[in-house]
Amino acid sequence: MSNENRTKINQLLSAQPKGTVLLSSWLIDQGYTLGLQRRYKQSKWLESLGSGAMKRYGDELSYLGAIYALQTQAEASIHPAGKTALSLLGSAHYLELDQRSATLIAYKGEKLPSWFKKTNWGTDIQFHTLSFLPKELGMTSVKIEGFSVKVSGTARALMEYLFLAKDKTTLIECYELMEGLNNLRPNKVQELLEACSSVKVKRLFLFMAEKAGHDWFSYIDTKKISLGTGKRGLVKNGVFISKYEITVPKELA
Repeated sequence: MSNENRTKINQLLSAQPKGTVLLSSWLIDQGYTLGLQRRYKQSKWLESLGSGAMKRYGDELSYLGAIYALQTQAEASIHPAGKTALSLLGSAHYLELDQRSATLIAYKGEKLPSWFKKTNWGTDIQFHTLSFLPKELGMTSVKIEGFSVKVSGTARALMEYLFLAKDKTTLIECYELMEGLNNLRPNKVQELLEACSSVKVKRLFLFMAEKAGHDWFSYIDTKKISLGTGKRGLVKNGVFISKYEITVPKELA
């Protein structure tokens, strides 16, 4: 390999955080041709993760290193969400979390690339495409061992978890998470609730926030939040909450 090519790979690896993926399409945009990429793999500088993605040779990766690449190199909206985001933000430390599972959400129309789906991350990936909240609203960043990824902020993450909730156990867990969220900024919560298109999420979020007795709840202007019409039976054999027209588990009544 020429000194010029060796210099280029050194520049690349010094600029990119360890534990992250390199997308072939992004490398081409940076001046690393497909031929050059092949030579780097032959020289054991890089190794393939599948069609369109590579990593440092011998580097150990988690799914978060792949998310970093998708966000920074492909400008994808795919992000850790729901309970996974709450865990990464430290808001769910008191709950028993299954680290073998991760919830990822993307905006409508986006998909996980095949190399991502075919890679064994040691984690059960639960992937959803949702559009009940605007793409960038309520997002934040967390640092993961030398690199940062965008994740759902605390309020958005709980709304995502509520959206995906399908049973009594999950709804109870959502409330346990809500109980710990006493430092939310009411203006940010207000903005999310006004932008949210899911009646189920808005009614549940407001019910749980009020029940938890958070100070910030008193600053929420519910008149500006469209809660739809009609009853929502969220669980069987639950208790009807007339103020929000929802049926919730008996344990939450």
